[in-house]
Amino acid sequence: MKNSVIVDEEVCKGCGLCAFTCPKKIMELDRSRLNGKGYHAAVCTDLGQCIACAMCAVICPDSAITVTKEG
Repeated sequence: MKNSVIVDEEVCKGCGLCAFTCPKKIMELDRSRLNGKGYHAAVCTDLGQCIACAMCAVICPDSAITVTKEG
């Protein structure tokens, strides 16, 4: 099992707090598409670099991010 970052794209409102707080700078807003509410949802750009600190999930005001750690 690997670390995973799951963003509920329909809940995410694209505030960018996850991208701001990520120590590895691997969270960003997906500017190539919009969710059903018209927001650019967050996405993890390099899961291999993720240390599963869950800072993105903790700071998310909408609880749209779930992080699981390997093992």
